[in-house]
Amino acid sequence: MSDERPTVRPVTIARLVETTHLCEPQERTTDDIEDALGVSHRRARSAILESTRISLIKEVDDDLYDSTAVGESFVEAVQNENWTRVSSILETRSPHYGEFVDVVESEGPITLEDALVSLEENAEFTPYSYNQASVEVLGDWAGRLGVVQRNAFSGEYYLAEKNTVPPRFANALLKVYDDMEETAGVGMRQRYLSIPEVREELCSRLGTTRDAFDDALSQIAQQNVGKLELSGAPVDTGAKEASYGIKTMSLADDGALVSTSQSTERVMAGIEQFGKQYYYLTVHDRDLTYTQS
Repeated sequence: MSDERPTVRPVTIARLVETTHLCEPQERTTDDIEDALGVSHRRARSAILESTRISLIKEVDDDLYDSTAVGESFVEAVQNENWTRVSSILETRSPHYGEFVDVVESEGPITLEDALVSLEENAEFTPYSYNQASVEVLGDWAGRLGVVQRNAFSGEYYLAEKNTVPPRFANALLKVYDDMEETAGVGMRQRYLSIPEVREELCSRLGTTRDAFDDALSQIAQQNVGKLELSGAPVDTGAKEASYGIKTMSLADDGALVSTSQSTERVMAGIEQFGKQYYYLTVHDRDLTYTQS
């Protein structure tokens, strides 16, 4: 199996971390990595070759691999849960990942299909290529590292570069609220909107993180009692269901091998206040005030 491949291999961030860390204390063969990770020979080779291509490890002899300085920095960043640093290393070392982040930054919010078109156009005079599977892999990497978020309902990718909302959050919220209201009949408007849907749309427009939205919505609700109302929902409400999972990653602590714990959650969270979950919001008075705390 050659390490020359025009598209990114279907390897998870967790597998890149594990493979690189295994090669840190001592040189490893493919069989060593296969046994340590409990995976097939083919999957072990894919992890090794992708890690080699992006300079996390290097081949020092025939089928014998050692970590690199880049790989050691990569593992250290994971151990510190410095996901921004991890992403920066990948942007520098993986031409596919770096180009994906650039496309999302310049053109997002963008669908997978449109991202693929742009990536293929940009790669016309390079040795690299893309397909739907590779874009999904890159989106998974960026999503778990918190650099890119994917709208859980529309599937669009966008850069989540802000950890705060703008001072005019109230205006942005009202604009999304107006745009998302659906006609329920002649002269009727849908009054209660799904908080998860509002969250995804507003974060996509503002390029902000979901945590920043949650904090801001909780604050604005407390600052505008009687004007903005949060409501609960039945256990089986459709507001909790999403088309695309929200992907997260954290450092695993269940062994000596540096690894990560990954999850893909399709059940959307509402807003928690005083121990209670709220899934819907409605606006009774548009004269909202918002002060960031």
